[in-house]
Amino acid sequence: MIDHDRLFKELISTFFIEFLELFFPQVIAYLEPESLKFLDKEVFTDVTAGEQYEADLVVQIRFREQDTFFLVHIENQSYPQADFGRRMLRYFARLFEKYALPVYPIVIFSYDTPRTLQTNIYRVEFPDKTVLEFNYGVVQLNQLNWRDFLQQENPVASALMAKMNIAASERPQVKSECLRLLATLRLDPARMKMISGFVDTYLKLNAAEEKIFKTEIAKFEQLNKR
Repeated sequence: MIDHDRLFKELISTFFIEFLELFFPQVIAYLEPESLKFLDKEVFTDVTAGEQYEADLVVQIRFREQDTFFLVHIENQSYPQADFGRRMLRYFARLFEKYALPVYPIVIFSYDTPRTLQTNIYRVEFPDKTVLEFNYGVVQLNQLNWRDFLQQENPVASALMAKMNIAASERPQVKSECLRLLATLRLDPARMKMISGFVDTYLKLNAAEEKIFKTEIAKFEQLNKR
């Protein structure tokens, strides 16, 4: 069994700023990058359901040129779940209660199917009024075209292209493009291994695909020799 949450948590915690630069550049404009603090795991008990949930990643960050802080909560969702917005609201409420800080919630929908567009709003409504409208950031990978990320010099793009909307015939090409982009980033060996391992996990090729993949890699190597 693939531990999807662990793989995504490892990727995003290692390249947290790069993740925000890729998908939420507006947040980069008001955070202080040197102030990042990854908080201990938060476990929430759902008494009504008799289950425990662990928030994937919670980061405390200082507002730029201010002495105040906020939290970024990133949740990876690797399978479809009805009424998922309510779960995000529950996390938000408990984090806000515990830390008394503003919370910027983000969910990564990383499953392959269904490809139905997911909402980024959870509402509590009555016939005469809306009591609550809770908004959270959404990165739905199966709605993203991997070609749109080919020119992004970003390690998160190199990894997550492997989980985007990919036609079956494109799988070898996408894997070769992921690794081509990775090679341009000049990361240390440990980080390169992490990303290549992520890509290998989500783009396991059969024998025929592997042959095409090796042909594509050979093309890149020839270009680099020129």
